[in-house]
Amino acid sequence: MSAIRLDGRSLTRADVAAIADGAPVLLAPEALQRVARAADFLAEKVTAEEPIYGVNTGFGSNADKLLGARRARDDLPGGNPEPNDRTLMEELQHNLVITHAVCVGEPFPEAVVRAMLGIRINTLLRGHSGIRVSTLESLAAMLNRGVIPVIPAKGSVGASGDLAPLSHLAIVLLGSGEAFFQGERLSGAEAMRRADIAPVRLSFKEGLALNNGTTQMLALGALALNRIERLIRSADLAAAMTLEAFAGRSGAFRPEVHELRPHPGQVETAASLRELLKGSTLVDIPYHLVPRFKTWLADAWTAPEDQAQRFDLSWDWVPSNQRHGREKFYTRFLPFKGGKKHQPQDAYCLRCIPQVHGAVRDAYAQAARVIDIELNAVTDNPLVFPDQPDAREIEDQVISAGHFHGMPLALAMSYLKAAIPVLASISERRTNKLVDPANNDGLPAFLIGNEDATDSGFMIVQYTAAALVNDLATRAHPASVYSIPTSANAEDHVSMGANEARHVLDMCDDLERVIALEFYTAAQALEYRQDMLNAARRLAERGDLDLLRRKISNAPAADAPEASAFAAETEALMKALATADSFHPSPRVAQAFAAIRERIPFMHRDRAMDGDIRTICELVHELD
Repeated sequence: MSAIRLDGRSLTRADVAAIADGAPVLLAPEALQRVARAADFLAEKVTAEEPIYGVNTGFGSNADKLLGARRARDDLPGGNPEPNDRTLMEELQHNLVITHAVCVGEPFPEAVVRAMLGIRINTLLRGHSGIRVSTLESLAAMLNRGVIPVIPAKGSVGASGDLAPLSHLAIVLLGSGEAFFQGERLSGAEAMRRADIAPVRLSFKEGLALNNGTTQMLALGALALNRIERLIRSADLAAAMTLEAFAGRSGAFRPEVHELRPHPGQVETAASLRELLKGSTLVDIPYHLVPRFKTWLADAWTAPEDQAQRFDLSWDWVPSNQRHGREKFYTRFLPFKGGKKHQPQDAYCLRCIPQVHGAVRDAYAQAARVIDIELNAVTDNPLVFPDQPDAREIEDQVISAGHFHGMPLALAMSYLKAAIPVLASISERRTNKLVDPANNDGLPAFLIGNEDATDSGFMIVQYTAAALVNDLATRAHPASVYSIPTSANAEDHVSMGANEARHVLDMCDDLERVIALEFYTAAQALEYRQDMLNAARRLAERGDLDLLRRKISNAPAADAPEASAFAAETEALMKALATADSFHPSPRVAQAFAAIRERIPFMHRDRAMDGDIRTICELVHELD
């Protein structure tokens, strides 16, 4: 893979994804010059014995304690029970890392940790953290040679940044902790030895530079956004396939409609649907052409080529005494009720796709704006400004601030957490509408012929989608509203952004499954709809008026006053069917449908569906 050049200023989410997937990194020379300048400046100021937070003072609630010249225990009888050759300032940084690596739970996947490493290196390259070039190069060597620290998933409160998980990342650099190397879980020391990387002895502020920042939540958020961007496109495509299966109406997606309420995501979704549906002959077809499913019987079809049909067809004729007040409608449309209700609007889950998917797009766009800024931000503390003009005191050049606080990310992730079950919910509602005979516009109940009353069809697919949506909804409660103070109230307001971002990335899995179940169900429905319409068209092309009449209910008796009107209107229906274009979905929906059918056949009657479900959940990655 091509190397990603890191300079502290131009990292993108695409770069993060590439690093997560295995791309190596290169450190920009001009950025390393900035790094060296800040490290040299810090070393110079330390020799002047000025108090600098986290360099020659304690951390957090210990910030008021200045480091002495030697260990107090050295003056006690027996001396220090654990002597070492580190200075107090070196020991401060070392202890900061080893005592903060206290996360619990299952380790993050390798991709997440690689993303964390890439992001951390990039932010340190801004040259405001005081880390040495040699330390940063060792961190890059870990990433490039495949030393992946073991970072348990839970333990960050999101301020002062992701202290605990980043300590698990940094502790391996010291030759401690644990790491994965070439698929094997090893001690950090062994992993570094096999990768031929010497452990690092931390200098001024380097421990704080390594573990103080928003890196975990940012890595999780960036990877989640990349997935959600694709899942929104997948949701549009699944919705388009469902709309085709309903022979739905496209007026709700017209550009002039959305000019009147121009939320960006809504406008984009409507345009996406127009493009996805371009070339369809199923959308917007006249109501009277759409037959209703009728259970197959042995005498349903007479022509040999139709004997293999999985269905019968039916329409209801509307007598003249039921047309009062609707005469103009029946001038435009023939007086037959089949699968489509005589109404100019579809259910909300179809008609309001731009408004709902669009709102999710807007939540995504807000999160993307925040994360794209954060990718090239400095998030540790204190901040080093070696070239600050007119600086009179050390406090003018080493400034304690709050860039480690994860609230910008936490609130953006809270917004996404609320959006994910919304997108899943409208998808599940479309799946439910497809299987419900009272609402599926003339398709068979549960999308199965069931002529022997033995088949459940797609009934339980909707149950699974409903369970997933419920689970997503229960996980959508924001973590960011529950601050629990830490560090003896020195850190008295925290973001919980790491939990938010972890939830969002985890929730992407179930969102993807809900969309996959819609694809699975919509493909079955689309095949039924297309086959039923084309069967009606072939019947009409043959001119088999007698068979067509047998498929129409409410036909008057031969000697009834309306018999002649019925005959004329039935002939008009046959002509309309015979002269209609072949019924087919748009090229884009047809492409997705074909990809599904290559792996999952139409379900004629009940079969084991667990393999289908696994397949569609894998295939959804490829459909958008």
